[in-house]
Amino acid sequence: MDAPLPISTVNTRAPIALFVYNRPEHTRRTVEALAANEGAAASPLFIFSDAPRTPAAAPLVEQVRAYVRTVTGFAQVTVVERSANMGLARSIIEGVSDLTERFGRAIVLEDDLATAPGFLSFMNDALAAYADDPRVLSVCGYMYPVMFDTPADTLFLRAPHSWGWATWKDRWSLFRSDGAALLQALEARQLLGAFDANGPHDYTRMLKDQIAGRNDSWFIRWYAASLLADRMSLYPVRSLVSNIGIDGSGVHCAEWRFDPYAVQLQGGRLKVEVAEPVESPAAKATLARYYRRVQWLRYVNFAYRKLAPLRRLVGWPDPARQTVRS
Repeated sequence: MDAPLPISTVNTRAPIALFVYNRPEHTRRTVEALAANEGAAASPLFIFSDAPRTPAAAPLVEQVRAYVRTVTGFAQVTVVERSANMGLARSIIEGVSDLTERFGRAIVLEDDLATAPGFLSFMNDALAAYADDPRVLSVCGYMYPVMFDTPADTLFLRAPHSWGWATWKDRWSLFRSDGAALLQALEARQLLGAFDANGPHDYTRMLKDQIAGRNDSWFIRWYAASLLADRMSLYPVRSLVSNIGIDGSGVHCAEWRFDPYAVQLQGGRLKVEVAEPVESPAAKATLARYYRRVQWLRYVNFAYRKLAPLRRLVGWPDPARQTVRS
């Protein structure tokens, strides 16, 4: 059994949970970007390293562990090396539960997320601003590559996001692990249409796949619980997080030849002002157009991968991976 996490001294900065596995280069880039954040030196960092799932994964897991043991630049660095493989979902569920129980809040990252220098400031400002508003489920650092017609630096959306996020203990208590019960509740309240409308994916299918054991997504259960509780999530209007793992190296992210999620990171500090947690119809319409484009590009990428043998047979060149922005 893994040792309990140490209880840190009181810190005004939220603890950071970083989940790593077997990607040493992605992990290094993630940590270096995080350490360059304003406020990193005052933030406690907890790195959760999952154990190898197979013997073949052990060398890369050990490379990651050797690196994270050397990490500095934070108020406190605690490395939690799991003794048995937990998988991503259980790792995140237990790690976030541990930190929110001890600190009341947590900022959560995985090992393939590069953050802008203002990421931690935005997260801490938002955690403080909405600490007493239970209508706000989470704070999200990633924003899709779209432009919003708004003077504000933040907006609310009905669906949370998993690429750099934060929450509070009372909000995390809404998480439910029973995907079948969540699906039944969504069906009973006729919310499946809304469930699928709030992002670029077929979320109903994703939840059914989780129930059937075809995926191990914690996020789909977090989102389902959020929708059932009628909660909102706060976002920056320009992204503070870039996913550097959409290259086929991750557990749940296949490579996209035409990447609709690529973003230019926000350079300055975004202002968090307390506002009523409601979704803007204009922002929702802007994102709906973007979601349709992503769905179309999904078919393009699928066809591109299926045609790979033919391209090699006839000698077609393999163009550089493309980024697609709205």
